[in-house]
Amino acid sequence: MTTPMPSGAGRFAPSPTSDLHVGNLRTALLAWLFARHSGRRFLVRIEDLDTARVAHDPAVADRQLADLRALGLDWDGEVVRQSRRLAAYAAAVARLTDSPGTYPCFCSRREIAEAVSAPHAPPGAYPGTCRRLTAAERAERAARRPAALRVRGGDITVEVVDALAGRFSGPVDDFVLRRNDGAYAYNLAVVVDDLAQGVDQVVRGDDLLASSPRQAWLTERLGGRRPTYAHVPLVVNRQGQRLAKRDGAVTLTDLAARGVGADAVRSRLAASLGLAEAGEPVTTADLLARFDPTALPRTPWAWDAGDAG
Repeated sequence: MTTPMPSGAGRFAPSPTSDLHVGNLRTALLAWLFARHSGRRFLVRIEDLDTARVAHDPAVADRQLADLRALGLDWDGEVVRQSRRLAAYAAAVARLTDSPGTYPCFCSRREIAEAVSAPHAPPGAYPGTCRRLTAAERAERAARRPAALRVRGGDITVEVVDALAGRFSGPVDDFVLRRNDGAYAYNLAVVVDDLAQGVDQVVRGDDLLASSPRQAWLTERLGGRRPTYAHVPLVVNRQGQRLAKRDGAVTLTDLAARGVGADAVRSRLAASLGLAEAGEPVTTADLLARFDPTALPRTPWAWDAGDAG
């Protein structure tokens, strides 16, 4: 039984760098099931801020949408593209500059890695190297290297509650809002977009769990309420590594060439989630009727491309 929440929404937000593989499709299916089960709208957003990586094939996003439809997923409203929302990110940066504050950072990745590996450094957090630079020191560094922009996070720890992982705590350091090439960072853009679209349920791969404390903190700094989270286990290959296109027939196009259609892929995904018997034909409506978030598997699922076909 669903609980109507017309103002809330869940979402699936792929980056259009390559065609969706079965791991991406499984996460999309779960995001759709979580949203529809709870009576929320389901949105699709294309996270295409890193245009340098996707300019070589602008049709990737269209193929991703076609694959979602082929799997039986629908969504509400228009598909939002981050590349068209730069003004919203700039406005958020201006607001954060007023409070809690921002500052330019001239550190290279190597310098950060060396600093965070030093004794007594907070694990995985930016050590604040550029936080207290004088105006003269900033000018000297700016002459040598363009600056990223960091928010003053305060080196605190924030706890989030995840539907599958339980309580999870992570650092909120002075993380990047805008990179030194001028591109807005993922942590900023995803929060600004979720707030603008009324997203209050975030379902995504558990490789992104570590970013949730920063994003929850940033949501509140921008005047919103943190969403509910459900970080789902990834799909892996036979070696236990995160699935990738190099693992063979893993996209709907690849699988169709081997005689495995979208309906068969949906059935395999459903079986991996405990929502169908192996080989059982099912529709998304069937899966929604059977869906129980508390009964989902908590471990990765191994995909063997050699068994597909």
